[in-house]
Parts: sequence; C-alpha cells; structure tokens
Amino acid sequence: MILRFLLLRENGTMDLRRFLRAILFLFGVLAVPSFSLLADEANLRNEVYRPQFHFTPAKNWMNDPNGLVFYKGEYHLFYQYNPFGNDWGHMSWGHAVSSDMVHWKDLPVALMEENGIMIFSGSMVVDWHNSSGLCRSRDKKDPSCLIAIYTGHSEHLQTQNIAYSNDKGRTWTKYEGNPVIDLHLAGFRDPKVFWHEPTRKWVMVTVLAGQHKVRLFGSTDLKKWTALSDFGPAGATGGAWECPDLFQIPVENQPGKMKWVVSINIFPGGLTGGSGNQYFVGNFDGTTFSNDAPPEQTLWADYGRDFYASTSFSDIPRADGRRIWMGWLYNWEYAPKAPTSPWRGAQSIPRELILRKSADGLRLVQRPVIELRTLRKQHVHLENQDIESANRLLQANRIDGETLEIIVEIELGSADEVGFKVRKGQGQETLIGMDTQRSQLFVDRTKSGNVTFGEHFSGRHAGPIELTEKRVQLHIFLDRSSLEVFGNHGECVISELIFPAAGNALEIYSNNGQARIRRLDIWKLASSYQ
Repeated sequence: MILRFLLLRENGTMDLRRFLRAILFLFGVLAVPSFSLLADEANLRNEVYRPQFHFTPAKNWMNDPNGLVFYKGEYHLFYQYNPFGNDWGHMSWGHAVSSDMVHWKDLPVALMEENGIMIFSGSMVVDWHNSSGLCRSRDKKDPSCLIAIYTGHSEHLQTQNIAYSNDKGRTWTKYEGNPVIDLHLAGFRDPKVFWHEPTRKWVMVTVLAGQHKVRLFGSTDLKKWTALSDFGPAGATGGAWECPDLFQIPVENQPGKMKWVVSINIFPGGLTGGSGNQYFVGNFDGTTFSNDAPPEQTLWADYGRDFYASTSFSDIPRADGRRIWMGWLYNWEYAPKAPTSPWRGAQSIPRELILRKSADGLRLVQRPVIELRTLRKQHVHLENQDIESANRLLQANRIDGETLEIIVEIELGSADEVGFKVRKGQGQETLIGMDTQRSQLFVDRTKSGNVTFGEHFSGRHAGPIELTEKRVQLHIFLDRSSLEVFGNHGECVISELIFPAAGNALEIYSNNGQARIRRLDIWKLASSYQ
C-alpha cells in the first residue's frame, strides 16, 4: 500500500520520478532525493556562475571540505552539506569520489543529521590493520575499512564521534559508543586524525575555538583517546579558530629535510577580513608541536578573501608522496548571499604543498596538482613580445573565455603595474596584476560584475612577492566564478570569487612604463563534467 501510494499521481497514473524515489526510499539508499535523478541531464551543471572544474554539489548549500582520503583507487571528498536547501543548516556530510581529483562523481549523502545532532567538520582515515575492531573485511590480507571522525553539534555541546564504512564509503554506521571524546564544551570541534608511525598511535588535532588553542589527543584504537598537549594562543587570534590540520612536508631543494606544519583557519580575523587561513612551521614529536617562529608572528596561506577551512588528504600512497589540500572557495562574510542557484558553495582546486626557504625563514608554497592538465584544450604559446604585440596575437587566436589556464613570465621593465584583465566587457573587468613599486601581487575585483550582494565583497587584495631581476612568474586558473593565482611557483597565492555579468575578453596591460612578455602559455579548459 505504501509503495502504491508513492507511485500514483492524482489521476492514478504512474510517475517514473516517484517510482525511482520510492525504490530508493524503501531500500534506504538515499535519505534525501537525488538531484541527479530529477534534473534535466542536458542542463545539469550549466547554470550561470556554475564552476566548470571546481567541485560544487548539484544543488543546495556546501561549505567546509571534510574527510579527504585516498582509498582503493579513489579520492574521496566529503563536505559540509545541507540536503534540504540552499542556505546553511541541517549540516550533514555530502560525498563525491574521483580517480584524479578533477572529475568528481556525486554519491548519496554519507552522514546525516540525526536526533538534533548535526554532523560538523572532521576527517577520514583508512584503518589499515583494523585497530578499531570495526572493519568487517573477510580478506585476511586486507582487513582495512574507512573511519570518519567528526564533530557532533547540538545547541550547547560539541563532541567528537566516529563512524565506519566497510564498502568503500558507500554506506556508513555511526559507532554505538559515541561520543568518543566529550569535554562538555560548546566550542570544541573539527577533528583531524592521522597515524603517527614513530610513536605507533593515532593523533587527533582539534580546536578549542574561543580559546585559540589546538588540543592534541592520542589513541591506539580510534575509540579511546588521551589528551596529549595544547598549542596556542599564537598568530592571529581575532576570531574563532577552526578546521586545524597537522602534517609533515618536504623543504624544497633540500632532499630528506622535512618539517611539520600546523594549519589553522580563523573567522573572523582573516588577513583581508572575514575568513582566513594561517599556518605555523615547526616540529612534532608525537606529543607536542613546537613553533619555530615567535608566537606573535602570523603567516597566511592565501592572500585573497576566498580560501577557508583547508584540509589535506589522508593516505595518499607513499609512491606518490604529495601532501595535497583543498579549501572552501568562499568567505563567511558574504557566503550566505552569494548569487548562485540551485547550489551555493565551491571547493578550491587541489594544491600540492611544500616548504621553501626564504630570507625570512621557511614559507608554505602551493602548486596546482598536475592532474588539472587533463582539462587543457586550445593552446597558444608566445615568446618575447611587447604588450601590444602580445594582445594582437591573443586577439588573432581568439583567446578569451570563462575557463582558462595561464602561465606567464613577465619582464617588468619600467612599468609601475602590469598584468591581465580577465572577463572584460560591458564596463566590467577583473585585474590580476603586479604592483612593482610595492612588490605585491594583487587581484582587483572592484569592477568584476555583481559586487553588491555583500558589503565586504568588492575590493583589491594583495600579497607580498619577490621580484628577482625585475621578473615574475604567474600561474592563473580562471573559472566561471573564481580566480586562483599562484605567484612565483606558489610563493604567493590569491583566491577570489567573481560574478561577472557579461564579457569574456582577455587583455594584457601595463601602466606608467614598458613591460615585456618573456613567455606565455594559455589554454582554454574543458569542463570536468564532460
């Protein structure tokens, strides 16, 4: 009778959409309707401002990336998700998988809000040797399973909890002994867990958000945890600390040298206002993180307004060896008002992390993952051109568009300012430029299109960059509604949203002097949905 009721329209005829939804509902496959089943495939993911190579959900609100992990040939992206609407609320974990971190496949919601407890941010590990006792594999050579570690959020309490999956993340069971840590606090969240081989234990990194502290815990089974140490306050403390990470990465051009990095996201109190991502470089002995810098020093991972809640992948194979992270490509100051529909929220492109020695010490360097090269299509290459000649060649080759990758080396010459105007037309443009007088890389989105939906959106945001021999190298990714700019091979990164009304022209410009293009490569990029 229930199935018959779900299948019938008012006129008594069968409706295919209701039939599919009923089958999924009765068999417990989905807790909410799948947009993929309801949408017109011809128009799916082609709305105004829909990113073409950044992950977005088919519909509804998304924020922090969660539980990034590689397991049995798949990269998993979980994320903060509202299954019921395009605004923040009913936080659950959405889920997508990919073989290359570029082409993502949507999967059903992984962890749902339940009994008034929302599923806040957290992480994912592979329990390779079934230390938790929750893996049910019959393969004696591979007893592993996936374990999610997340914050359970209710109105006045945040606790740490776990869930497990024995089918490559397709279905999940919440541990009956939850919570695994309860400090009886309202601002205790965002667990990032990793295996620390030298001390043979799991380490959990959490934040005491309002106290501006990282608290570390240790465990041998992912279920019973012991407090290890605190780090902080340090660096920027103008808002709540959130979404911590702790990982070891190599130092560039120093074989065998590794250092530990603590990443802390903060809101408010970011460098450019609202959300921001700071980091600390130091050492970790399995119990305590020690900061190499004075506690008052603040280092920023991104100098734009739209990179937040960063977290790195767990269990990338040793043969690969990269530390790769992603962040939410939005800012809390205006994210709820972003002019997108039927979705809201995007993830950054994946970025490889290393450390580089500078005159001021070791600094974080970010580089786009090489897998993004699979999207490259039409290509134009220029060498040794003045600005005017380079623009003529770009026009002759019809190089413009909504999705571009640009790699350029510029001789700055006598110019005070030099760079690109993207998405130019009908009174709008976004500037990506070098201020040679201040040694700054900047993005100016003052005239980028729709800038009125949030009072803090419009503006120019800049970061420091070395200008060796009056030259600079830029690597730019332009999508329909975002820019990610990597200066001098990742030394300075700026991530910004843009919402252009019209215009796809591309132009190189210089002010108050002459500059020259030493080398320029531009690719039009295919959609990752194709």
